[in-house]
Amino acid sequence: MSIPSTSSVPQAAAATLDAGDVRAALRRARRAVDRHAAALTRLDAVLGDGDHGDNLSTGFRAVEELLDELPPEMPPGELLRAVGYRLVATVGGASGPLYGTALIEAGFRAGTTERLDPELLAEMLLAGASGLARRGRCAIGDKTILDTLGPAADAFAATVGAGGSAADAQRAALDAARYGMRSTRPLVARRGLALRLGARSVGHRDPGAVSCFVLLLALAER
Repeated sequence: MSIPSTSSVPQAAAATLDAGDVRAALRRARRAVDRHAAALTRLDAVLGDGDHGDNLSTGFRAVEELLDELPPEMPPGELLRAVGYRLVATVGGASGPLYGTALIEAGFRAGTTERLDPELLAEMLLAGASGLARRGRCAIGDKTILDTLGPAADAFAATVGAGGSAADAQRAALDAARYGMRSTRPLVARRGLALRLGARSVGHRDPGAVSCFVLLLALAER
């Protein structure tokens, strides 16, 4: 599977994001999932049920329909929670509850804030990764989505905490996400359907880790 480069993401990142920016990011996510759905499903055919890409496409199309229904004045946190619940309800397999929980937790952390600054975004990413880890009962190194999302959240937060700009934090997060995704290839799966393969899961990237990188790239674009 050919993964887009982080160099394709513009170097400048907005200092704050509003609900319109979040809506646009989610629509980009839907398009990215559709572009990579077939490749994600092929990856999943090795380690899982062979439906990861198709399931995500179904879920994010449902998300786009939801965005058309929700009032434009809805704040970002409430929007993310609504989208998370829709993913839980529409995406089959484990990825729906995992991605949905991450968005719900991030939305709860955002609260009713109208604009998301880098500090709050860092807290949202950390909350999302923590929620996903609890829901999936997984840790970094288990060959799951968390191997991409966890390092990305940590890198974003560390860069912001050190006084880095939003653009610096975005680049650091995407670099960490790419490394985390690639790190799943030599791992033995410890969660999900791939667990049954044992040592035979070595040599394959986790499809959830790959889809997470695709989504993070799409969300980061402007």
